[in-house]
Amino acid sequence: MKTKNNQPIQISKPRVNVVTLGCSKNTYDSEILMGQLKGNAFDVVHEANKVGKDDIIVINTCGFIDNAKQESIDTILEYSQLKDQGKVGKVIVTGCLSERYKPELETEIPNIDAYFGTNDLQNLLTSIGANYKHELIGERLLTTPSHFAYFKIAEGCNRPCSFCAIPLMRGKHLTTPIEDLVKSAEKLAKNGTKELILIAQDLTYYGLDLYGKRSLDELLRRLSDVNGIEWIRLQYAYPSGFPMEILDVMNERSNICKYMDMPLQHITDNMLKSMRRGITKQKTIDVVNEIRDRVPGIAMRTTLITGYPGETERDFEEMMQWVEDTRFDRLGCFTYSHEENTHAHSLIDDVPEEVKQERADSIMELQQEISFQKNQEKIGETFKVLIDKKDGQYFVGRTEFDSPEVDNEVLLDAATDYATIGSFVNVKVDSAEDFDLYGHIVR
Repeated sequence: MKTKNNQPIQISKPRVNVVTLGCSKNTYDSEILMGQLKGNAFDVVHEANKVGKDDIIVINTCGFIDNAKQESIDTILEYSQLKDQGKVGKVIVTGCLSERYKPELETEIPNIDAYFGTNDLQNLLTSIGANYKHELIGERLLTTPSHFAYFKIAEGCNRPCSFCAIPLMRGKHLTTPIEDLVKSAEKLAKNGTKELILIAQDLTYYGLDLYGKRSLDELLRRLSDVNGIEWIRLQYAYPSGFPMEILDVMNERSNICKYMDMPLQHITDNMLKSMRRGITKQKTIDVVNEIRDRVPGIAMRTTLITGYPGETERDFEEMMQWVEDTRFDRLGCFTYSHEENTHAHSLIDDVPEEVKQERADSIMELQQEISFQKNQEKIGETFKVLIDKKDGQYFVGRTEFDSPEVDNEVLLDAATDYATIGSFVNVKVDSAEDFDLYGHIVR
C-alpha cells in the first residue's frame, strides 16, 4: 500500500512479550523464538513488567512435574483474563505443557488464540505473521546477562527412566550437528558471550543418533577452540554409559570448567532398577569415583528424588548415608511426582506427601552442612571469578565450580574499582557461609 506521494505506508507490528517458565532448555527455546521475531522486524521483549492492549503474549510453558504444571496453568489463566478484559491482544501458548495436554487445554481454556507444542516454531511464527528464516539459525536474543548463555546441543531423550515425562513432550534424542553448534558459538562470542553452559536432556548421548558414536569429546574440542569463549560448562550428564573420554578433554583444555552436573536420582539397587536407570549402586559409586580420580578438584552436582513408589525407610537411610559419604559439592532434591503416561504411573504412589517432603528436607539439611564445611575449606584460597551482577552493596559472581542460579555465589564489595559485570577477576576468599563466599579482588 502506498500514499498519494507514492511512498510506502509503514504498518506497525504489535509488540510480542515472551514469558518463559521452566528449565534452561525453555530459556534457550524462547531466545531462538525471539531471534526469529526480531529478524521479522517485530518489537520483542521478555517478561515485560507492563503489557499493552495490542501486545501478543507468548507463554513458553513447562509440563514436567505438578508444581511446574500448576505454575504454567496459573500463568495461562492470568493472561487469559487480561485478554478478556481487553488489556492484551493475542495470547499464544507453546512449550511442554501444551505439547502434552493440548486437547485438555483447548477445552478448559478456550479463549487462548493458539496452542503449539515443543517443535512447532514455524507454525507459531506464522500465526503471529512472521516467517521462519533459515538464515537466522543460531541467532538468539539472550535473556541471560550477555556474558553467559545456555547452549542446547540436542533435543529430546532416548532414556527409559520410569518417572520422567520428558520423552512424551520432547520426543526422541536429536543431535544438533557440530558445525551448526560451532557457528552458533562463534556468533555468541562475537557478541560478548564468555561462558557456554551446555544443556540437553542427556549430554552424554550426544552424537549417537547422528554420527553413530558418542561425540561429546569432539564437540568440546571444537567449542574450546572458539575465540572468546573462556568457560564451557557441562550440565545434565547421565551416569549409565558415561563417556570417560570427555574427562581427558576437560584436563587438556583450560576453558572447560572442572564441573559436572550428573542427576543420579537415587542410590539403592531396588530403586534404581524400578526407576529404569540402567545402573546399579556400585556402578554409580564407581563412575563418581573415576570422574573425581581423573579430574582432581572437579565440582560434582547431582539431584535426587525422594518418595518414589516403594521407597522404604531403609532405602531412604541408605541414600542419606551415601550422600554423607560421597559429599557432593552441590545437590538438589525433589519429591516424586506421579506423572500420567509414564512407566511409574502404573505403580502405587504409596509414600505420603508429607513423608516425601520430610525426606527431601532431611537430605537438604545434610547437604547444607556438607556445603558449609566445603566452603570453609575455601577460605584463604584464590579463585577466578566471573562477575554476573551488582546487587546492593555487592558485586555477585561465580567460580568455574558454580553454575548460575543453583550453586555458590561469590560476593565482593561493590565499591571495588576492578570489577565490572561480565568481567573476570581473581578473588581471595575471606569468609564463607553455606552457599556464599565473601572475598576481595587480588590484582
